Amino acid sequence: MAHRTVKSGYDSFVERLNKAPQGAPPSHLLNRILAMLMSEREAGLLALLPIKPFRAAQAARAWKLPEAEARTILDTLAGRALLVDIEKRGESVYALPPPMAGFFEFSLMRTRGDIDQKVLSELFHEYLNVEEDFVKALFTEGETQLGRVFFQEPVLTSENAAHVLDYERATEVIRTASHIGVGMCYCRHKMQHLGTACDAPMDICMTFNGSAESLTRHGHARRIDAAECLDLLDLACERGLVQFGENVQRRVSFICNCCGCCCEAMIAQRRFSHLHPIHTSNFLPEVAAADCNGCGKCVSACPVEALALVSTNDPHKPKARAAKLDPDLCLGCGVCVRACPTDCIELKPREARVITPLTNAHRYVMMAVERGKLQDLIFDNQVMASHRLLAALLGSVLKLPPVKRAMANKQLQSRYLEALLGRSSRGAV
Repeated sequence: MAHRTVKSGYDSFVERLNKAPQGAPPSHLLNRILAMLMSEREAGLLALLPIKPFRAAQAARAWKLPEAEARTILDTLAGRALLVDIEKRGESVYALPPPMAGFFEFSLMRTRGDIDQKVLSELFHEYLNVEEDFVKALFTEGETQLGRVFFQEPVLTSENAAHVLDYERATEVIRTASHIGVGMCYCRHKMQHLGTACDAPMDICMTFNGSAESLTRHGHARRIDAAECLDLLDLACERGLVQFGENVQRRVSFICNCCGCCCEAMIAQRRFSHLHPIHTSNFLPEVAAADCNGCGKCVSACPVEALALVSTNDPHKPKARAAKLDPDLCLGCGVCVRACPTDCIELKPREARVITPLTNAHRYVMMAVERGKLQDLIFDNQVMASHRLLAALLGSVLKLPPVKRAMANKQLQSRYLEALLGRSSRGAV
């Protein structure tokens, strides 16, 4: 007699995660990570939540619980940064963040005694850096990616600075944010527990707007003002860190200040650069080879190994070397410009501008279309049988041959995106 396999709450939660554009490949390591962050019952409850933001009443219906009890559970989960809760017109709106940038990072954004952060760091390292399936899925699927790079503003010439749009400036993100928080760098904190962290500043992970309001309210980040955040940005630039932020124009939720040795995004860029895991800035450094003395400081400073010293092919100076850029690897961050002691590197505009999604909703839909998950984003109430049926039907459309699928995708994307952005502009959830 065959035995029925009982699905655990963790398995159900992993299935739920993988309906979103940013998922998490199943793994026994992932289940061990989840078991440290939540109980199996909590995982099962989280598995029933919508992909899009929701209110307590929606969770209560999904869980078949009284609304007051559901709200208590939601607030408890938000208190542990497994959910993000944002106040809208006097009512809490909840969202389940993705693993990254999301509840993985939140678990190490501060020191805490309720979980063994050393063991958790070891599990993260195994899951992200040894198995690699998660990092590949996060950074290399589709054309629209999670994050983009901000160039270091002080190194830009006044001529080029005049053509920079506000959303391209990290300083503008800081000055216009409704809330700002700063916490520990997840990547360096993780590496610290592994004994391999560098000496770059630790308390320099920036969050903004609704995410910052939730994280600071629950003590996962420290609330700061724009002046202090700008000082931290200056410090990050001085230390040669890369500003890696959310890939949107409006209401950016995070900017990480990344080193090349510890940070997942920089490591992904080196490993999978041909798949373009990070959206670059709209600039590329240009090296004046005739003025380069071959000191190699720019090469050492580059976090993604986009620069190398090569022979100048000067018969009178056979040992002379100069820096040479690989534009396919370069992020356009400007770290090399600051590192150059002879001022022979200058940021110049790229030939083609890099497209940045307008809002988080815009990016999410673009990612869903590219990854074949639009059906789950539209019909994301998996508790309802009718939604499951519609999701299956739409899923079959997305499995059509490329030409027909492109036609269907174009229609679905344009109509849904227009409605979604319209609702966002009116402040609806």
